[in-house]
Parts: sequence; C-alpha cells; structure tokens
Amino acid sequence: MNGWFTGWRTALRIAARESRRSRGRSALVLAMIALPVLGLSFAAASYDMFRLTPDETANRRLGTADALVQWLSDGPVNQDPAGDGYSFDGRPRRSATSAELLAALPAGSRVSPVVQQTWPRLRTAAGVGTVAVRGLDLADPLTRGLATVLTGRAPAGPGEAVLSVPAERRLGVRIGDPVELADGSRRWTVVGTVETPDNLREVLVVPPASIRDGVLGTDFFPAWLVDTPAPVDWAQVRRLNAEGMAVTSRAVLLDPPPASQLAMPPQTGSGAVDELSIGVLIGGLAVLEVVLLAGPAFAVGARRRRRELALLAANGGTPGHQRRLVLADGVVLGLAGAMLGIVLGVALAISVRPLVEEHMAHSRAGGYRVFPLALLGIAALAVATGVLAALVPAVTAARQDVLAGLTGRRGVLRSRRRWLVAGLALAVLGPVLACYGAGQLRTGLVLAGLVLAEVGLVFCTPSLVGLIARAGRLLPLAPRIALRETARNRGATSPAISAIMAAVAGTVALGIFLAGADARTARQFRDTVPLGHITVTLGGDDSRPDQATGPVTAAQVGGAAAGLPVSAVAEVRLPTCRSDAPGKGCAIDVRVPESQRCPYPRGGPPTGADTARAARDPRCAQTAGWYQGSFVQNVVDDGAALPLLTGATGEDLRRARAMLAAGGVVVTDPRLVTGGRVDILVDDGTGRTDPARTPDSPLPTISVPAYVLSTGIDLPRQFYPPELIRRVGLAEQPWGFVLGTDAVPTVAQQDALTAALHDLAPGLTAEVARGRPERDEDPMLLVLALAAALITLGAAGIATGLVAADSRADLSTLAAVGAGPGVRRVLSLSQSGTIAGLGSLLGTAAGLTAAAAIILAYNQGFARSWPVQPPYPFTVPWTVPAVLAVVPLVATAGAGLLTRSRLPVERRAG
Repeated sequence: MNGWFTGWRTALRIAARESRRSRGRSALVLAMIALPVLGLSFAAASYDMFRLTPDETANRRLGTADALVQWLSDGPVNQDPAGDGYSFDGRPRRSATSAELLAALPAGSRVSPVVQQTWPRLRTAAGVGTVAVRGLDLADPLTRGLATVLTGRAPAGPGEAVLSVPAERRLGVRIGDPVELADGSRRWTVVGTVETPDNLREVLVVPPASIRDGVLGTDFFPAWLVDTPAPVDWAQVRRLNAEGMAVTSRAVLLDPPPASQLAMPPQTGSGAVDELSIGVLIGGLAVLEVVLLAGPAFAVGARRRRRELALLAANGGTPGHQRRLVLADGVVLGLAGAMLGIVLGVALAISVRPLVEEHMAHSRAGGYRVFPLALLGIAALAVATGVLAALVPAVTAARQDVLAGLTGRRGVLRSRRRWLVAGLALAVLGPVLACYGAGQLRTGLVLAGLVLAEVGLVFCTPSLVGLIARAGRLLPLAPRIALRETARNRGATSPAISAIMAAVAGTVALGIFLAGADARTARQFRDTVPLGHITVTLGGDDSRPDQATGPVTAAQVGGAAAGLPVSAVAEVRLPTCRSDAPGKGCAIDVRVPESQRCPYPRGGPPTGADTARAARDPRCAQTAGWYQGSFVQNVVDDGAALPLLTGATGEDLRRARAMLAAGGVVVTDPRLVTGGRVDILVDDGTGRTDPARTPDSPLPTISVPAYVLSTGIDLPRQFYPPELIRRVGLAEQPWGFVLGTDAVPTVAQQDALTAALHDLAPGLTAEVARGRPERDEDPMLLVLALAAALITLGAAGIATGLVAADSRADLSTLAAVGAGPGVRRVLSLSQSGTIAGLGSLLGTAAGLTAAAAIILAYNQGFARSWPVQPPYPFTVPWTVPAVLAVVPLVATAGAGLLTRSRLPVERRAG
C-alpha cells in the first residue's frame, strides 16, 4: 500500500512539473476541461439563485406579514397549503371590512388592506392603454419586500402613486407629473419610482383606498396582509377557510402540513410526463460530453510525451508506471480545470444575473447563492472525467513500441475492423434502445441508448477519417496533405472529432427540444382574429362600471382608426332574444351529430385498450387550445365580418359568403356537418326548448345547409345569416367591431386608437391580435442553451488548436523543405475544417437522436393522459444548420490565427 501511494505521489509530482514546463499545452488542456465545467457551474449557480427558498417565497408574497387573507365567499373554502388553488360553493364576497376580519382573527392582530392587481385604462404617452395597478400601503412595514421605492418617496395619501421604470416610460411621466385614468375621473401625482420583485414590467402602485373606493371597479376579492401575535398554523388556516377565506400563511409555507390533513392536494404536474426525470438524462449526457471533450487534450499530451514515456520504459519502467504518469495528468489538470471552470462559471452567473432577471425571467432572483453541493459534485465530476478521458491515452501509451517512441516514428495507423463493426452495431442499437425506453418511460434505458449511440459514433470515427482521406488525391496539394496527415494521426484527430461531436450533440438536442416546446405552445395558442387585426368591443369601462356605451357606427370606429394601417371595418353582431320574448336565456348552437361525438367520457381516463383507441380517434381531438382577448363564437353576419374574424380567403371565402346569402350556416369544425347540412338548436326564450340542451333531451332541431371553412384561423365559430336568426324567433344585438389591418399596429398606435375610441364612447375597448404573448417561463432551459452554445464554440476552437499544436513539427518540416507561409496556413485550415466539419456532422446525428428520444418520451406521457394532450413536434430550428456552418468556421478561424508565418525548424529524434 505504501509503495502504491509513493508511486502515485511521484507520478503526480511529475505531472505537475510537466504541466508547468509545457504551459501552452497545459493551457489548452485546462481550457478543454474548464469549458464544460464553466457551463455546468454557470447553470448550477443560476438555478440556485432563481430557485426561491421557502423563506424567500414567503417574503416575496407576504412582505413581513404572517399571512395574506382573501375573503372569497359566504360559504366554506377548500385550498391547497400555498393558497394558490382553492374552491368554494357559496356566493362570492366582493366587499368586507377590516373590522370584520379582525373579529375572526386572534386578539392583538393587525391588518393592512391590499389589492393584488387590477388593469384600468390610463392615459399613456401615446394615448390610452391598460397598465397593472397594485394597491399597497408602502408606509406600512408589513409591505416591506413586496415593493421597493427606488427614487422619491412612498405615497402619503390617496392622491399619490409610485410606478416602475417601464411604466414611467410607457406613461411618459416623471416624478411630480400626474397619472390619470382615461376618463379623467381620478388623478395621482407621481412621487417616486418603485420595483416589485415578482414583476419587473409596467406596474403602478397606489394606496389601497384609491382602488377600493370603487373608482377602479370592484371585480376583485378583498384581501389583507395580516400580522398576528402567533404564527398562523394549518389549523388556524382551516378555521378561516370555514368562514370563507383563503389564506397564504408564512408558517404553512415554511412547514407544510402532511398530506393526510389536506382538503385539496397541492398543485402538481401531469402524472405520466413527470415520471421522466429529464435531469438524469441531462446529467448523464453531461458526463459523457465532458469525457469526450477532455479526451483530445490527453491524447495530444500523451503523444507529446511519447519519447519521455519510451525513455521510462527503456530504463526499466513497467506499463503500469507509464499508465500512472498519463493518469496523473488527468488528476492534476482535471483538478485545476475544475477550479478554473467553477470560478469563471460562478462569476459569469453573477455578472449576467441582472440581464436574466430583466430580459428572461422578468422577476428578481433570490439571494446570491452558488449551489455549493452541486459545485462540489461538478468538481468531482471534472476530476473523475479527467481521469476517464486520460484512461484511453494511458492504455495506448503503455502499449507503444519503445523503439518507435525513442525514434519518433509514428507509422501509418489503420483502423481495426472490429472497432468499426462494434461502432456500427452500437450506433444502430443505441437509438433503438433509447426509443424503446422512451416508449416505456424508463429514463435509464433512454440514457443507456443515447450513450451507446455516441460511443458507437466514437468507435466509427477513425474509419470515417480514413474513408474521407481517400478523397484527398482529387484535391490540391495543401488539402491533400491535410487529409493524409489527418488519417495518419488518427490518435490525435479522432479524439478531437469526438470532442466536437459531443459539444455539437448537446447543443443540437437542447435546441430541438426548446424549438419543439415553443412550437407546441404556439400550436396550442389561437388568435381570436388574424394577426394584426383589431377587435373593438362595446360595454362598460373597466375603470367606471357605471358607464355604458352609446350607439356607435362602423364609420365612426373607422374614423377613430384613421392613423392606423386599417384596410376594412365591419360590425360584429350576436343572436339574442326578441324584445317581446318572456325569457332571457336565448341561445342558438349547432348540434354535434351522434356519429361525431367522442365515445369516451371527459371526466375520467379510458381504461385498457380504450386508451389507444381514444388517442387515435379524431372525434376526441382537442378542437381549441388557449387564446387571449375577446372571443365570440356565434355570429350573425351577412359575410362582411367573416373574413375579418377568420382570415378566410380566395374561393373558400366566396363559397362561405354564397352560403350565408342562400340562408345557410358557415362553421369552422367539419365534425358538425353531415351530408352538407347541420342541425341547429334554438332557445328563443318562449319556453319551447330546454336551455340545458343536453344530448339526451328530446329537443327539436332545424336542419339547414352548411359550409365548412378550410382557410383562416382554427377557432370554433358559427356564422348565421340575419334571415335565419329572424326565422327561428331570435333577434340581433351589437357586440363590437373588427378592423382588418395591413400590418400589426405598434403599442403606441394601439394607445392612440384607444384614446380616440374613449373620446368617441368611454366604454369602447380595442385589442390587437399580436400572436402568442410572452409568457414567464422558467429561464433555466434558456440558460442551459446559452451554456451549450458557449461550450460548442469553445470546444471547436480548442480541439482544433490542440491538433494544430500536435502538427507543429509537420509544419516546421514543410518550412524546412521550402513550403511558403500560404501553403502551411492552407494546410492548417484544411485540417481544422475537416476535423470540425466531420465532428459537426456526427454531433448533429447524435443530437437528432437524443432529441428524438426525449421528445418521444414526453409524447408517450401526453398520449397516456386524458383528454389526450397535444404532443411535442419534432422541429429542427435554424440553429442546427447554423451550428453546422459556424463550428467549422470557428475552428478554421482559430487554426488560421494559431498558424504562424515563421516557424523554427525543430530537431527530430532519430
């Protein structure tokens, strides 16, 4: 044991000395090891900072209070421990006093009213727009942590306000300027700027009395921050639930109750998909990537020390001594690379944190933390992978011919057929195993399959290099020499290709996954009107419920939009009861034919073989996703509003208008039409039909001709001609207007239109279809994508730099026989381009396989849920061809910079 320890101590001392002597090579090795460590450290530190601790979550939601209480109902309330989910059966309670709440709280309690958020219309720099308004008494210590005054002071009365910097820009005001509602009924004086850590966008903070006095409406539940003599435990929460209140308690957030005491389970994800531990996949692939990235560094190091290792063998050293020397390089440089990468990764995470907060998360992170446990694991991973990366070069060095090492002869390497056969077998078996594991939702099999696939490509790399080298005879001198040397020096070039392959594979896989997730969300979203079109709705002003909209014409609305790129204006009308109808529940709808109804219930998942049948049944497909903005389903129209609401064009639009003119119905769902006709159900308010309109009710139906739109946006809509509405005993009422545009209006143009509409009639509201809105997603996937891109570009440059350093003797020989600087530079560029290009192609193949397996696993989970969720599409983003183009360019640019015009002639041993 003592001899083993002494041998390793000596080997480590030699490795440290050799690292100091060969500073250039050691720097490249350190960079190759430190680069993935930097990326992982950056991701770990960022994750720890943005993952709020329970105490930070409590401060972010409660300030310094013990609880946040919302009075929801006159009846009992069920809620989850965090207060995020709740349900009640009683009547909603829209008014309550602080005295009533104090009567339900322990003696000695104190309350501070709050209004969590409302969106009134305010005068902006460009006109009128909606801005989030929160009601907080910033002078009360209970609100400390909910908002921070940056400049100026907190409001001292109901006529003062503070606002965020983005809101300051949107409204065009500064401290001392007024902020007023669109109708001018309320005005505040800005006395400071504020930041709310959970929302860095446009926010106006006013005293709660400014909202609760009815000027900004009453469509919210009364709420208070509560300071109690003792912590509000779960038992006290349940007592307040019985009185109709939902409670977010600091004590419960810090110490949640056991599941047996919960009336409502906490919010969770979707079952089957959650079984796939994506973290295991990322971690396992990260280990493989680091090993492959560090491999070329130690391969080149072992080649540079061939003579030293041969001298050791000539003087009685055993193969074990030789292996130990190379492995010691892995320990020393792995430890140094880990320290360097961790320091740089943490520094980068801290330095870019404000950018991530403001442009990605739109909220402040928690405290400055570095996730020490994860960093310790990353350091151990770096050392372990350094040793693993040095293992193959160590075994190869121990097997080298001593005489060849002393004389510096390399000979011609030929790939062994068994390695090619094994590589091809693994490259085929790996994806099959990964796809099988994804289908079974078994993460271990997915990871094993992806690792086998990449290892198989590594085994095939030397043979591929030799195959490509055969094309060299068709090329000019310098590229021909480059390909020949690349094939002869496969011991150095193959690890470099593998390193670039690993880096590119990670970037491609993550890019495809992010693109698929984005495409899935985009497919689920539907604009209520075509992109850029504007809907103007009638009704009372949100800020003044007592206001009502008078008669407005399409010409007046078009005049208000004179400064916008508006191409057409049409009025939108809805079916309603006739003035002489005794009832008020009038409605019209298209009945789904019995043959087109989903045979499986929505309330519970099908069992057994019904699961697969339900997933394949088009009758059970989801017909709509999520949308934002005003939406109307049943429209009374003569064909004027139809193209503006749906975006239908060409022959499809002509046929739809002809159907309306003939007295028929136009629908967007083909399942509603059978034999060119639909059955409509009508409740005309006379009691002749059942308003419930359940499928089993013996309701009379009216069969009318119908046409199905095939162009435009996919939202469930039905268009009825005015004659049909009158024939079935209904009337029409105005809903609003739709404006077609030639371009998407800017926010400033929308504010100007809203101001003009407000002057026309206070209750008019304009909404612009801007596509899928920005959503506050977890920024960690984007952080990982940035880290992967950084690793890929860095690995390409460093790997080719290592090969260039290994080829310096060849360049010196070329200089000695008269080759000019141009030839040497073209040689280096060709060799680097070959290595980077082949690595990028193999990495793209590996990345596509990894992304396919991960997406398949997610989609299997979605397919097993009910109702069936839309799957992730396999979307290849533009970044994939960009990687194929950029990585070789970076590699060749690096080689061009590293190739010196004048090189000293190096003496060769022999």
